[in-house]
Amino acid sequence: MSDGERVLLIISGGIAAYKSLELIRELKLHDINVRCILTEAGSQFVTPLSAEALTGDKVYRDLFSLTDENEMGHIELSRDADLVVIAPATANIIAKMRAGITDDLATTALIATDKPVLIAPSMNVRMWEHASTQSNMVELKKRGIHVIGPEIGDMACGEHGMGRMSEPSSIAQIINELLQNNSDTSANQSIITNNLKKLVGRKAIVTSGPTIEEIDPVRYFTNYSSGRQGHAIAKALSEQGAETILVSGPTHLPDPEGITVKHIKSAVEMLSACEESLPADIVICVAAVADWRVANPNLDKIKKNGAPPTLELVENTDILQQISQHGKDRPHLVIGFAAETKDLITNAQTKLSKKGCDWIVANDVSPEAGTFGSEKNRVHIVSKDGVEAWPTLTKDIIGQKLTTRIATFLDNLSC
Repeated sequence: MSDGERVLLIISGGIAAYKSLELIRELKLHDINVRCILTEAGSQFVTPLSAEALTGDKVYRDLFSLTDENEMGHIELSRDADLVVIAPATANIIAKMRAGITDDLATTALIATDKPVLIAPSMNVRMWEHASTQSNMVELKKRGIHVIGPEIGDMACGEHGMGRMSEPSSIAQIINELLQNNSDTSANQSIITNNLKKLVGRKAIVTSGPTIEEIDPVRYFTNYSSGRQGHAIAKALSEQGAETILVSGPTHLPDPEGITVKHIKSAVEMLSACEESLPADIVICVAAVADWRVANPNLDKIKKNGAPPTLELVENTDILQQISQHGKDRPHLVIGFAAETKDLITNAQTKLSKKGCDWIVANDVSPEAGTFGSEKNRVHIVSKDGVEAWPTLTKDIIGQKLTTRIATFLDNLSC
């Protein structure tokens, strides 16, 4: 690594700002020069003197300081570095980045830079899960902004969940690798992705959407499932590195990128596709599978001749129960969904016991809940350890939260 490589480190106003001083030390160990911009809020947590002592360079704070502008203007400051890093990146500065707001030196430097940008988000779990923050993160990633973290853990506010800034050593490693591969954007993205994925080496099967059961060549019965939640979970698992197979009934959704999708129609076909995809570490049965099918579907269209036809129904094999009882080949984690219109928790607990799975994700699908086809959902995680209620969230965020919970469970299982 050459002596000329430099990082412009923006320290914004989160409690994790104290970790930025450790990050400077870590970067120095990699022989990376660091120059700091300290926001007004950031200076409430760390002092300019501390950052200057560690970087051996001036700390920049004021956009309108004539001294700073005479020494180095904000345009030159933003482009003199090989990489711009924001650690911690608060919800506030993330929102400003997305909107293009430039009301201080840090945000002005960000919009003026022509160099890669890496952010290390840090905030309260509720702030991280808020729809606006998630929307901002999606947009920034589309623009090519690199992201590391956040992680799950205890927070200064006393809560526990996703929102802790990644450890300085992990951030420094990513920075080092980004600088080494600075000329290859695709390599940069690969570095970030691989270091953040928590389910690399795991295999997951997800069922999604409805099934349809044929009555005759033109008629069938089905349900209102849109497949949004199952597809969102499959996408989240894949993003965390799991080899993901999505077994989907008919939906209007596009196939998620990078995922093997097996399209089926009936419950029988769904069971067969799942069985063929085993073994797996994780199986999540999200699909709304028909409980019954017509014993002998008519080969020709049933004609209307007076009285309605009598349909003989037979019970479909319960896919969740079948996989949960696979003996030595049973996946490490089997999760079912319980879509209920009343007695949500009671019915979910009964289903957990009867099916033999590990968790049940229970959700209210009564008409007033508006779950089917909606972009939002409200679920409860039911396990032998109790019931965990989640607030109303987008289905994408539920997929991400569930994936994080799965990764933690599997990590603890292997310890």
